[in-house]
Amino acid sequence: MAVTAFNSSSFPRVSPWECLTFEWFVRLVEDQRLMQGLRNSLIIAFGVVVLSVAIGLAGALFLTQIAARSRAGTYTVFISPILMPGVVLGIATVLFWDRVAGSIGMAYGGLFYDGIFLTVLGQSCFIASYCLLVFLARLQRFDSQLIDAALDLGATNTQAFRRILLPFLKPAIGGAAVIAFLASFENYNTTVFTISFYNTFTVEVAQKVRLGIDPTISALAVIVIAISLVAALANEAGQSHQQRRLEGHGRGFVAFFTRNPAAVLAALAVGVIVVVLAFAVQHDPAACKARALEQRLERQQQYQPATPAPAAPTPSAPAAPGARDLNPG
Repeated sequence: MAVTAFNSSSFPRVSPWECLTFEWFVRLVEDQRLMQGLRNSLIIAFGVVVLSVAIGLAGALFLTQIAARSRAGTYTVFISPILMPGVVLGIATVLFWDRVAGSIGMAYGGLFYDGIFLTVLGQSCFIASYCLLVFLARLQRFDSQLIDAALDLGATNTQAFRRILLPFLKPAIGGAAVIAFLASFENYNTTVFTISFYNTFTVEVAQKVRLGIDPTISALAVIVIAISLVAALANEAGQSHQQRRLEGHGRGFVAFFTRNPAAVLAALAVGVIVVVLAFAVQHDPAACKARALEQRLERQQQYQPATPAPAAPTPSAPAAPGARDLNPG
């Protein structure tokens, strides 16, 4: 699929290969509806991150403070949105806030009818549960006696939270924020019911696929794969660097590549990109497309059946002598 993004054919295919082109990437960026959907998706994702991380952290702290006999039931209630279908959450969000707007006399078009507002709330209903699970996993390794010791030494609850618990939860906050962002950005089932007259990146891509696949979808897939690979390689490189620092290994050039497979993959990827760009600089897309068009026309003429020549008119036989004319003038 990635190869089809660089083929000039209007239909995504590998064979027959026509021309090397970056036209589909340009068309992808020039698609105004898709770019507007991307902006809306980023706005919604940032709102969901803030709301879901806050709700998940509050819920996790609440579960660690309540009595053990009521903890299991409360935990089940908190994670139940994960088990609900996204369609149900989307419809329920729209109906609930419509009733709230009607009860306070809000006119149609107000805040409670705004698609972005409803989408942030609808997605946060279940994404906050994911954040809750991340924080609970982190809090299981926390020693609560540190908070008690800080309070005995004269610290307030706010100071103990800010100086002891919050630094301990920083990795969990970062992980929960990443999960919330990705879950919001790729969500479709809930968003398609709450987004109203707006559009998001996922909804717009789904509409493009439903109307017909073109190579811009392949170009989008290449970009997504490239971003994922870069993020994975960066994470692997960071972990390898931290491990080398803890083990006290050298930082030589050879040691860096021998102990970091992500760097080897990154170097290979850079080499492939350089080769492709070097070939693209010497490539004339217009001339290649003209040749491809000529070859396409030749193939059409080759497979087109030959039109039979019209038959010559048959001369009429002369009338027999003495024959009567049945159609007198």
